This record gives sequence, C-alpha cells and structure tokens, in this order.
Amino acid sequence: MPSLPVSFRASGSLMPAMRSQPVRPRQRQPEMEQDFSRSPALGYEAPEEAGLVRCLAHGYPTPLARWHFHDEYELHLIVATSGKAFIGDWIGPFQPGHLVLCGPRLPHNWVSLDAGEEGVPERDLVIQFRHEPLARAAEHVPELREVMHLLERARNGIEFFGLSERAREHWTAVKSSRGMMRFARFCEFLDDLARCTDYRLLSSVQIQGAEGDAGTEQINRIVNRITANVAEPISAGDLAAELGMSESRFSRFFRRSTGNNFTDFVNRVRINSACHLLMQTDHYVTDICYQVGFNNVANFNRRFLEIKGMTPTEFRRQADHRFSGRH
Repeated sequence: MPSLPVSFRASGSLMPAMRSQPVRPRQRQPEMEQDFSRSPALGYEAPEEAGLVRCLAHGYPTPLARWHFHDEYELHLIVATSGKAFIGDWIGPFQPGHLVLCGPRLPHNWVSLDAGEEGVPERDLVIQFRHEPLARAAEHVPELREVMHLLERARNGIEFFGLSERAREHWTAVKSSRGMMRFARFCEFLDDLARCTDYRLLSSVQIQGAEGDAGTEQINRIVNRITANVAEPISAGDLAAELGMSESRFSRFFRRSTGNNFTDFVNRVRINSACHLLMQTDHYVTDICYQVGFNNVANFNRRFLEIKGMTPTEFRRQADHRFSGRH
C-alpha cells in the first residue's frame, strides 16, 4: 500500500495529508457587536435607561463571552473565576480584581477555566461608553482633556492594578444613578483611572508623546513608517540623517517619545505584526518570520519569546482558544 504524502505544519509536526475531505477554514475574525443584539435578557440596560454610559453585569458562561469587538470603550472588571484573557494580540491570565479598559474596535474575550459545569451568576461588571461625545465635550471643557490621554492609551487595552475594590464601588455608584448624577459618578471613575500610574498596556506598542507639536509630528511619521512597512530594513542612523540629527540625539529623542529604544521598538512592532498573522492566517511560522522583517528564524523565535512570553507556535495554539476556551 503506498504511503500517504506528508505535509509539514506550522507546529513543526509531520502528519498525513488528508485528501478525502475538504478542510473547513478555521474562524479567524472577531465578531462585531451591534446594538440590536444588546438584549436586556443578557444583562444590558434598556436603551431608554442609558445615555452616554451603559452598565452591564453578566455571569459565565454567556453568549456575551466571545471573541468580539464594538465601537464603544469597554471598562471591564472581573469579580469571579480565573482563566485566560485575550485582548488584541495579548494573551494572559486573569483572576478576580482584573480591571481592563478596552478601546473602540479592540477585539477581546475572557475565557474562565474554573467556572465549573454550572458556571457563575456574576463574573463581569462592565461599563460601555462612546468616544465622540467625550471628545466634543473636551474641546470646550478643559477638565475633560485629562481624560483624552487615558482614552488614547486605551486603544491598546490598559490593565490597572490596585484599583479593584475602588472600581467595584465606582461601578455600583454609576449603576444605581441616572441622568446627571450618573455622568458625574462616571467622571469620578474616569478620574481615578486617569490618575492611576500602576498600569500596563496590553496589545501592541503605544506612543507616549514627545515634547512639542513638531516632535510629535516627527515621531508619528517615523512610527507610521515602521508600522506600515514592517519588512523594510531601517536603521536609527538612516532616520537620524533624514531628520538632520546625530544618531545619539535621535536615540534620546526616540526613547523619550516612545518609552523604548529604537531597536526594541522595531522588534515590538514586528512581533505585533507576527501576532496578527498567527491569529488571522494559516501561514507557516517560518514564512511569517520573513514577512515581518526578520531574516533569521532563530532570532525571530528568541525575540517573540522575550516579548510575548511564549513561542510563536504556542501563541497560535493559545490564540485559537479565544473562541471557545477549549484546551
């Protein structure tokens, strides 16, 4: 009997190539959450009860716990169970007290691994709100401008530390209020978050700002160039020459603006791009290495492990759990 042809998978394992049945494509993209699906039966407030700020509490399992995104910010406090959180390209553990602010259209899901067969009646305390009303108000209310820096960071997802008890008090106060009082208590919550210095950004990289408008414009151009052309060979010396700076001055300027030295920043952008390809395609890991600008697989694997805490193959395996939580 002739042997079956063998194919090499991204995991590095050898397996028979099965021709008799077509392979069903794996789900890759997050689901878009629309207003019509936000039923009070799932824990949402009725539309007439909520204005800018919508409160939500739900247990687990629930149809709401899925890999999805929406146009609103979502402030998410876990009050029961532990498991794996999936926020953009970040994968990490959560437990009660886990507090995260996700920006608009940032995919996310929390998968509980210890909820038991019966689940739990209340796992998540959530606040959703829209960007445009706050942005328009901040143009005329200087006090709100402090919040805009917080919302900018939220594009990457922010995990806050040391605020869980206070966050639960804030959520309860907002939930029990209506009208102007709800908005006032919501602003108190945002103020605590904006003042918190013990946090981390979860997905991708984030610009922290540069001194002066000209500096901000320069660094934005550089970052956009790096992120739009991840495979392009680029050096700090080349960019310094283009800006008319010495390489040492450029290095200081870049670190102040991004919080990273140039090489680390480029590596993070490239690893972030690799994460998206690992999550959204079936490309081999070795192919992805070169697609994102690394010219050495060993170096790619080493940098990926440093930045993500796991190998590319393990990242892909864990990322597939964001839909169902199956091991």
